[in-house]
This record gives sequence, structure tokens and C-alpha cells, in this order.
Amino acid sequence: MPLQWATTQNNLGAALWRLGERESGTARLEEAVATFRDALKEWTREHVPLQWAGTQDNLGVTLQALGARESGTARLEESVASHREALRERTRERVPLDWAFSFGNEGVALMLLAERRRDAAMAKTALSQINAAFETMRDGGNAPNAAYYEQQLPKARALVARLRGQ
Repeated sequence: MPLQWATTQNNLGAALWRLGERESGTARLEEAVATFRDALKEWTREHVPLQWAGTQDNLGVTLQALGARESGTARLEESVASHREALRERTRERVPLDWAFSFGNEGVALMLLAERRRDAAMAKTALSQINAAFETMRDGGNAPNAAYYEQQLPKARALVARLRGQ
């Protein structure tokens, strides 16, 4: 039953994240973060590595949404760390589209963090990751996710140019 409970928690976290994205406050996003963290107590890397990685990615996206609404960098840093955790299991060789999803999501979080820190090197890394995610999704036939990353590319390019003083 603990794994079924974790499945429910992950699904609840995803629903709370979607609701939080539509609202201006942060309460539902905060609740989603707590729910994903609860799921990770049962969905461990050792027992269910790909589910663990998926939940790490969900946590990262939710932390990114919170970080985008705040002025500091702590949530964005947590988001990057969570995506990096997911990438420990979501490798390009093992699950290429899941890898692209986590890699691209990390890139988007890095883009926001680079903007806050005014870090051109980080922005360039973000651009590279978003581009790799776009190409992998496009080539893998995942049109909706390819479109999402394609929409992020002009933002990332503009940020790199702006931070390089162009």
C-alpha cells in the first residue's frame, strides 16, 4: 500500500501544481511541494528509480514556479537541484524523452536563475540544455514538449545576448 499511497500523492501534487499555476498566490504550489516531498519518502530511488525521478522532476517544476514568483534565488536553486537528482536515473541512454524533459526543465530553471544572478555563463548553459531538450523531443516525436522548449529558446537567446551586453 505505501507505493499506491505515493502514486496518489504524486498525482495530487501534480493537480495542486496545475491549480497553483493558474492562481496568483503560492499556497497551492507550497502544498504541491510538500505533497511531492511526502511521495518521495515512499518512492525511493532504490525501490522505484524511475518513479522517484519523475517525482523529483515534478518537484523541480513546482519549485521553479514558486521561484519565479519570488525575488530570491533559493527556490530556483532547489529546482535545479531537484532536476539534477532526476537526471541521475533519467539518463539519455535509458529514457531519452524523459531525460530531455528533466534536462530541459533544468535548463528553464537555470535560465531564471541566470537572469536573477546576471550570470551569462549560466544563461548559455541554460540555452544549450533547452535546445538539446527541444531537439530530442522533436526528433522523438513528442510535439507538445518540443513546442514548449521551442517557445523557451527565444527567451534564452535574448537572455544570453542581454547578459553578454549585446
